[in-house]
Amino acid sequence: MFRIATFNLENLDDGPGVGMPLSERIAVLRPQLASLKADILCLQEINAQKPTPKGPRVLSALDALLAQTPYEGYFRATTAKVVGKGYVDKHNLVILSRFPIESHAQHWHDRVTPPLFRPASAEPATADGLPVEWDRSILHAIVRIPGPKPLHVFNLHLRAPLAAVVGGQKETAFVWKSVAGWAEGYFIAAMKRAGQALEARLLIEDLFDDDPRALIAVCGDFNAEDYEVPVRILCADEEDTGNDRLAGRALFPVDRELARVRRYSVIHHGRPQMLDHLFASPALHARIEAVEVDNDDLGDEFLDFVEDRKTGRSHHAPLVATVRDET
Repeated sequence: MFRIATFNLENLDDGPGVGMPLSERIAVLRPQLASLKADILCLQEINAQKPTPKGPRVLSALDALLAQTPYEGYFRATTAKVVGKGYVDKHNLVILSRFPIESHAQHWHDRVTPPLFRPASAEPATADGLPVEWDRSILHAIVRIPGPKPLHVFNLHLRAPLAAVVGGQKETAFVWKSVAGWAEGYFIAAMKRAGQALEARLLIEDLFDDDPRALIAVCGDFNAEDYEVPVRILCADEEDTGNDRLAGRALFPVDRELARVRRYSVIHHGRPQMLDHLFASPALHARIEAVEVDNDDLGDEFLDFVEDRKTGRSHHAPLVATVRDET
């Protein structure tokens, strides 16, 4: 039996300019992590720190959070810069595992070429389409769980539904000059989110080509609810493909096992939403015994931002699945 979890820690960071001291966040987050009792833990929004001006960035905030917990000694896989070496300053992805990680890789436009889009509202106007690139890489780790087959774990953090920048169309960081500019920026953001989901789906197709009964878990913050485009692309339900011969390649959102009243991982302006997911391949889904979401004390992300309330908690709830050993 093992437990796999996904948790967006929401800008885990340390140093000048951080809204809340790391020690205060650790006091809240460390007990929450301990309660998950996860054997495999996918984390999002892990910021990297730069102890010295010319030195490399390190994950010292994460190390401090995990200290004195079982996770401190777990095997670790992380994303890094797409160009250059070391971590990016914000929103690194991390997979922690009690079991050995055989290998890991990050994917950024390995399978999907950046689509081109020419915003009509851009100032100055552009003659050619501009490449729409993903905001973050996809992290894939092969974990040697007990049994004859490894577990393929994908950790994703898709673009939020916030309008992307369009040249010359912003008055300030949060104020647009025109509805047309905002609408095109929102469309670009949707392309980024759906496009990265497509890239992940194509990587998963490669695994199914090699082994139709592969054990696959796709975890993370998808910034999309059930039946939205990114989720539908990743899950590939039979009702969408229209082909029962492809049903063995579908992924199952394990949060569908939760009672409707419990099925949310974020609260935005009073509206509960399930944005954090764990999708399981058929062979893995058949072994899932229980699903939990730790959303009892979840704050409203919109109201906390407007009223500048800081609690140390993440505005995302962790999602956990218990998987039985192969019989």
